Order: sequence, then structure tokens, then C-alpha cells
Amino acid sequence: MTGDLSLIFSPARMQSAGTGPLYVKLRRTLEEAVRAGTLKQGDALPPERDIAEYAAVSRVTVRKAIDNLVTDGLLVRRHGSGTFVSKPVSKVEQKLSQLTSFTEDMARRGMKARSQWLHKGIHTPSPDEMMILGLAADTKVSRLSRLRIADDQPLAIEHASVSGEFLPDPSVVAASLYAELEKRHVRPVRAVQRISATNMKEADAELLGVSAGAAGLSIERISYLASGRAVEFTRSLYRGDAYDFVAELTIGPS
Repeated sequence: MTGDLSLIFSPARMQSAGTGPLYVKLRRTLEEAVRAGTLKQGDALPPERDIAEYAAVSRVTVRKAIDNLVTDGLLVRRHGSGTFVSKPVSKVEQKLSQLTSFTEDMARRGMKARSQWLHKGIHTPSPDEMMILGLAADTKVSRLSRLRIADDQPLAIEHASVSGEFLPDPSVVAASLYAELEKRHVRPVRAVQRISATNMKEADAELLGVSAGAAGLSIERISYLASGRAVEFTRSLYRGDAYDFVAELTIGPS
């Protein structure tokens, strides 16, 4: 195996990786090794000092190349274990013009969706929940947190808050929150979403199977009834390497 690694990271292979800074050449070399199957899913990379020796570059160069590939999701760092080739992820596209549940969205794509519940409970509303959902301090709010999984691939962490008036017992929610709200005739009909870029914190990264600091999408959604009352406030964290949000734009009146 040592001989194979010395060939993968050889100065000659680096030289053939095109132009640009050394860390870019090393990144391309690693990407090519993964695409060619020389490095396979689950394979461990050698220590950075060994890669630096094979490629005749500095450890700073190695660290920068690996950091780039960790951010892009091609590699994953596991605390105390090392750096590994990650499982290939198929990107999922979600249209921003449609208000659907995660379960419905994945079903339309022929993917099997499931959730790993992290929390279900009744709480006193926080100041944000009071303001956004229009709740009084002496009311209750249902909170539901779960890891969203499609075809055994973790895609998102979701934290939803719903007024206790609309969902007095969060334990009744099985696969779909929206299905439960529909039973109660309080399914939202429109929503406002705010999307921002973020980097994964260690606890979230571990749940999603990526490295701490990997790129993610932070989404806040407020969903409304036809009457205009807010029914749901959800904060989600999506894997940046697995999700694309698509908006269709039209030309308005000039």
C-alpha cells in the first residue's frame, strides 16, 4: 500500500495536475484518485506528514488541500481517527416555490425518507417563539427536533416549533408534521424562508456525517395559515454538499 500511496502523491503526479498553487494541484490529485477508484469510499488517508513527504510539499499545503476537500464533502475528518474518503452524495434539488414536507418531497423523487427523532416536548415559549408565532407568555409550544434521512443518507437537522393550540401533543407526530397538522385542519398554505450559508459545528457535523466546519445551509421558515396566522417556526441545517435550492424567476412589469 505504501508504494501505491507514493505513486498517488508523487511529485510527477502533482506536476501533471495542471497549473496553479501547489495546494490546488494536490487537491486535483486527490480528486482524480477518488474518481479513478484508487482511493475508495471509507479509505483512510495517510497522515499529513506522510503526504507532504510523498508529494515533496509542506504540511501547510497538504492541510489546505485537505481542508478544501473536507468543505466540499469529498473527505471527512473523524476526531481521533483521521481523514477518510466520504460516501458519495447525490444532490437533491428543492424548488423554493413549493411548500411541501420533507417526506412528500423525497417521495416525489423516489427516495425513502425517514427521521431519527432527537426531541419531542411541550415547553414555555422562548421570546422568539412568542414573537413569531404570536404566543402569550403563559401558553405552551410544541418543539420537535429530528435528523432527516433519505435513502439512508442524513441530509438535515430540523427544529420545529408549533403553538400548543395547534399541536397539544407532539408525541402523536409520526413521519410527517404536515400530515398531522392537516388532520387538525391547520396545515400551512404559504411560508417565508430565509437561507444563509454557515459552517457545521462539531455536534451537528457528527449527526450529518460530515466534518466540523463543513459547508451547510441554515434555513429559517415561518409558515402561515390562510388567515395569515403563523402556525410553524422551523430552523433547519442542511448539508451544503447534498442540497440545492432552486428558484424560478420571471420578468415582472417594467
